Amino acid sequence: MGTLSIPTVILGISALLIASRIIIKRASQIPQVVRTSIVETLDACIFAAVISLLIITFVVQAFYIPSGSMEPTLMVDDRILVAKFLYRVEPIRPADVIVFRYPLNPSRDFVKRVIGLPGQHVQLKEGVVYVNDQRVSEKAYTLRPDFGNYGPITVPRNEYFVLGDNRNNSEDSRFFGYVPRANIIGKAIFIYWPVQRVGFVH
Repeated sequence: MGTLSIPTVILGISALLIASRIIIKRASQIPQVVRTSIVETLDACIFAAVISLLIITFVVQAFYIPSGSMEPTLMVDDRILVAKFLYRVEPIRPADVIVFRYPLNPSRDFVKRVIGLPGQHVQLKEGVVYVNDQRVSEKAYTLRPDFGNYGPITVPRNEYFVLGDNRNNSEDSRFFGYVPRANIIGKAIFIYWPVQRVGFVH
């Protein structure tokens, strides 16, 4: 996932707009009518920036998919919308596709599928996932099994076990461990680009 902080960019733009507003407001050499028109335009831009910041911070945010670790669910160059508010009103569920801050480097964002919830027992036997000793059917979203073995492990409290759908090409909980609840940004809900890929994330 991209590391560019959109909220930081919006804050920077907002600061420039506010500074410009102050300068224009005090520029007595500019005719009053012109100053008023410019200030009103800047006020509208500042308002739009604040609304955008609130939406991105609390509601929904766009992310870019740079790797094939979630194929075939998410392809390289897909653009997705992530609902940041959703887990404030409902629990994280198995098979949810989530975006989170990478536990080993929180400046990076990763996207994976939730496999194990806190307290659950997870094991991979020859590529087959078992949760609490029950086999999980993954035909709907996995690209291919990797035939590897992992665990068994018990997911700690307030942490989650995640895997990529492309098991042979995914850096996930088998490598970096669990994802703390505090690192989870939100649920991937919609692919909005490219046009031929538009649709909900399953």
